Amino acid sequence: MDHSMEQAGSGTKVVWAGEKPFRAFGATQVPVVLSVAYDYDDVDEWYETALGNRPGYTYNRMDNPTVQAFEAKIRTLECAEAAVAFSSGMAAISSALYTFLRPGDRVVSVKDTYGGTNKIFTEFLPNIDVDVELCTTGDHDQMEREIAKGCKIVYLETPTNPTLKITDINRLAKAAKAVGALVLVDNTFATPINQNPLRLGADLVIHSATKFLGGHADALGGVVCGAKALTDKIYHYREINGATMDPWSAYLILRGMKTLKLRVNQQSGSAMEIAKFLQSQKMVEAVYYPGLPTHPNHDIAKRQMHGFGAIVSMVLKGEMEAIKVMLPKLKYANRAGNLGAVETIYGPARTTSHVECTLEERQILGISEGLLRMSVGIEDTEDLIADLKQAFEYLESKLEQHV
Repeated sequence: MDHSMEQAGSGTKVVWAGEKPFRAFGATQVPVVLSVAYDYDDVDEWYETALGNRPGYTYNRMDNPTVQAFEAKIRTLECAEAAVAFSSGMAAISSALYTFLRPGDRVVSVKDTYGGTNKIFTEFLPNIDVDVELCTTGDHDQMEREIAKGCKIVYLETPTNPTLKITDINRLAKAAKAVGALVLVDNTFATPINQNPLRLGADLVIHSATKFLGGHADALGGVVCGAKALTDKIYHYREINGATMDPWSAYLILRGMKTLKLRVNQQSGSAMEIAKFLQSQKMVEAVYYPGLPTHPNHDIAKRQMHGFGAIVSMVLKGEMEAIKVMLPKLKYANRAGNLGAVETIYGPARTTSHVECTLEERQILGISEGLLRMSVGIEDTEDLIADLKQAFEYLESKLEQHV
């Protein structure tokens, strides 16, 4: 960890943490090192570097200075000893799971994980004889009972994508420790600005760096942070399986992270106001946002989060037909399968978070066809609310014409 940064605030860390050792030629910014391989005159030095016995680089699948600068910054923000970067968020999630799981092992998780993660639990891990128990999200008593039966990993995602459900990390981490299980937490929605799972008892924290960390929808990446003894094993899995973050993506995400706190604070503030506005709309059947006092786990969110995040999900009356009418009318909106960018993004669950799942699978997970996820951008709050208002007015007028 960058010890000089330990006492600094998160706004200072996102700007300064981890970068200085990787600068070159007196530059104020970390360079993009695109060389695939590194030259050695001394064969013994080359060999010792390849073995990891001395600092340096040999081949970009193993390590790269630009990627390491990103790893240094995120590990500082998450108060971790080390971090391992990946080519995507799903590469980070799958690699962390496959590093530690063996046939006969057991995983306890929740039903409301991201669709790709859910597919790993329901399709891929059973193929290697790993038993997966998916509990009702928010039912902590059920999860504690399942954990007590014994497991290798407890996997949490909080807030969940796209239903914004909350899980008590500290409570379930204690249950996991009692049976010697590792606790992995997907912290993508919260970001390290709003939540630090390692401080709450988790062993490993995972991010899709494509989302809020990068913040500009122009680079794929993922990362796992935690104790070095654990991340060293994940690193070894990555160097052999090859899902390495490329240097240009590392640079773009590193640059994007410098405004992370500014962006997240603006986005979270807007999301709170938008969630309140949505509660008053007659075409909205339900609003999911952990900052609302009506959220079933609002008290847990207040306790473990510093802010409630930039994602708001709504369920529209009229379901998919209503979404099809409303989406084209929004002016300040990208209609896309992404989130966490500076621009506001809208998308129904069936084309974004759970596109991998069938209608029946989404229904089992409690995801309505009328669910519309809004990733709030950094635009002025008033403009986003006005945009939603005119879109709802249009939706209501179209429905009246069919009555």
